[in-house]
Amino acid sequence: MSKTIAIGADHAGYLYKARLIEHLKSKGFEVVNVGTDAADSVDYPVFADKVCDCVASGKAAFGILICGTGIGMSMSSNKHKGIRAALCTDLVMAEYTRLHNNANVLCLGARIIACEMAEMIADKFLETEFEGGRHQRRIDLFDR
Repeated sequence: MSKTIAIGADHAGYLYKARLIEHLKSKGFEVVNVGTDAADSVDYPVFADKVCDCVASGKAAFGILICGTGIGMSMSSNKHKGIRAALCTDLVMAEYTRLHNNANVLCLGARIIACEMAEMIADKFLETEFEGGRHQRRIDLFDR
């Protein structure tokens, strides 16, 4: 599996993104940073589009997006064909969205969880393999 992760954030999540980039690099991942890198107000769908384009094209195996709650990023991301974005606020959600939903984009809320929890969620998400089987049949229904 590719060890490339595309990561993006809006102004509410850019500090978490910076920390996650360093965390992921320390684990051996190559990181594609699509921005933003400042507190200036930006439109989160722009960064969701960039991360989703990286994942859909195969440039990255997975994507991570951070905004204030993670909700806007997940809503925007799931409009892309082939993207299965999941907002996760704990380790169980991160594990099961990979096991059963084969999620390929993780969304996080910087105003909802601590940065340390975001790192743990990202680790769980990236280390968990999709189970396949009956779950694949259900995922095949997503892109109808």
